[in-house]
Amino acid sequence: MESFKQEINESHELRVISAIKEDKDYFLSNFSSEKYRDQLDFIWEKKQKVKARITFAIYKSGEAVSLPKAPFGGFWIRDGLSSVSLEAFILAIIEEMSHRGIQSISLTQSPKPYEPQFDLINYLLFKSGFEQAKVLTHHFFIGRKKIKKLVQKESDKLQKKSKHSGLQINHSSISNFGFLKEIRSWNAQKGYEISIDENRIVQQVSEYPDRYFLITVSKNGDAIGYSLGVKLTSDSLYYFLSAMNPKIPVKNGGELILNELFQLAVEQKVNFIDLGSSDLDNGANHSLMFFKSRYSNDICNKITWVKKI
Repeated sequence: MESFKQEINESHELRVISAIKEDKDYFLSNFSSEKYRDQLDFIWEKKQKVKARITFAIYKSGEAVSLPKAPFGGFWIRDGLSSVSLEAFILAIIEEMSHRGIQSISLTQSPKPYEPQFDLINYLLFKSGFEQAKVLTHHFFIGRKKIKKLVQKESDKLQKKSKHSGLQINHSSISNFGFLKEIRSWNAQKGYEISIDENRIVQQVSEYPDRYFLITVSKNGDAIGYSLGVKLTSDSLYYFLSAMNPKIPVKNGGELILNELFQLAVEQKVNFIDLGSSDLDNGANHSLMFFKSRYSNDICNKITWVKKI
C-alpha cells in the first residue's frame, strides 16, 4: 500500500494512500478499473482523526479524476470543517498532484443533499483556480416523513390505475442481469444511447447486493419496464437506468415506477430520493424536468470542476 503524509500545520496533515475497499458510505469510491494507473484516497486529518477525504483515479496520461464512471465523486467532509482548513486541504491536494506529475485535476462534486458543505466547497474550488466544465441539475425529494406521507397519499390512486391497465409492479433484489440488455435495446429503439458498463454494474451489484434494487413493470407476466434504485449512500436512494418497452405503450408507466421507488424509499428508511439529472446534448430536457418536478421538492446542481497544473 502506498502511503504518504505531509504536515500542513500543527493541527492538520494530508495523508495519501492507495484506495482500498474499506467501509465508505459512498461505496462507489471503492471501485477502480484496469484503465487507471492508480486510485488514491486523499485524507485530511487532525490528531489522526479524518476530517475530510476525496478519492481520485489517476490515469497514465497524467489526469486525476474524481470519479470516472460514477454519478459523482468530490469531497466528503466531517465535523463541519472550517473554510480555512478546507482551503488548505484543496491547496495541499494541488501541490501533491503537481509533485506526482499530474497535469490536470477534475472532480464532480456531489449535490448538496449528499454533502451539506456543497456551497463552501464549490466557492473554494473556484477561488483555488478551478473552472466549471459541466453543470447538471438533479431533482430531489427530501425528508423521510414527507416521502412516507406522499406514498400514503398517492399509492391507492396509482394501484387503481395499474390494475385498470392490467399492470403489475414490484421491486426486488437482483438475481440475474438480463434486464440490462433489455434496457439497452429499448433505449436504442427510441434513439437513445446509454453508455453503461454492464460488467462494472454486475461487479458492483455482486459486491454490494444490499445497495441495489430492481423495479419491474409487468403485463400478462412479461416484463415491459425496469428501473434501478441504488443506495449510493446509506440515507439516500438514486433513480437509475429507467426504461420502458416502446413496442408496448403504457399510460402512466413512469408514474408507476416512481411510486414504487418511493415505496422502496419508505422501506429502506432513507432521508432523500435523488431523481438524477435531466439533460440533452444541446440543452436542458425540459419535458423530463417537468415530469420530475411533480415528484420532487428540491433541485441542486452537480458541478464538474477542472484545473490544469
